[in-house]
Amino acid sequence: MQATVAEVITAAREKKIPLVLDADALWLIQQKPDLVRGYKECVLTPNVMEFGRLAQAVGVDTEGDTGRKGCQALANALGGVMVVRKGGVDWISDGTDERTVTGDGEGGRKRSGGQGDTLTGSIGTLLAWRNMYLEGQWDTEGGMGREETLMLAAWGGSAITRECSRLAFIERGRSLQASDLTDKVPVAFETLIGEKEESKL
Repeated sequence: MQATVAEVITAAREKKIPLVLDADALWLIQQKPDLVRGYKECVLTPNVMEFGRLAQAVGVDTEGDTGRKGCQALANALGGVMVVRKGGVDWISDGTDERTVTGDGEGGRKRSGGQGDTLTGSIGTLLAWRNMYLEGQWDTEGGMGREETLMLAAWGGSAITRECSRLAFIERGRSLQASDLTDKVPVAFETLIGEKEESKL
């Protein structure tokens, strides 16, 4: 299975297709970091533990810093890959100061395994829309480049996921499961971004 995933990543790179990698794919990157090293169309979404293992795999001593400094160091060691380090605050960086931001919306008070699926799905959707924007398929005032729009897709995914978690926790409390976030995606999207006619951005 991991060999197949490695082939898919390689093929996506050859075709310049954006990637969002989480969970078992991050384990693969720990074993073979060159699969993504230098691929600036790739977003990795590690939690704190996965972040530590990735940093160790590429020889980065974060000195226990999983925030700004650590996130930038890991992104740099991977040649500018976008890293979304999930946590109480999501740190998002491609290794540069200008594209290092936080996802610090309130979020829910309970974290359950699988919430990363909402994050990767949200980022993946925004990356697809990013491609349409970059290809000029929409009538826009334009002007943003590949790096900026990649960072915005990663940040947008973080913001949507945190809002889904907040809304689901209000409704479900401590019984919240990751699947409860799915129903909140439309409301979170509308609250944070909105449709073109009434965009909040």
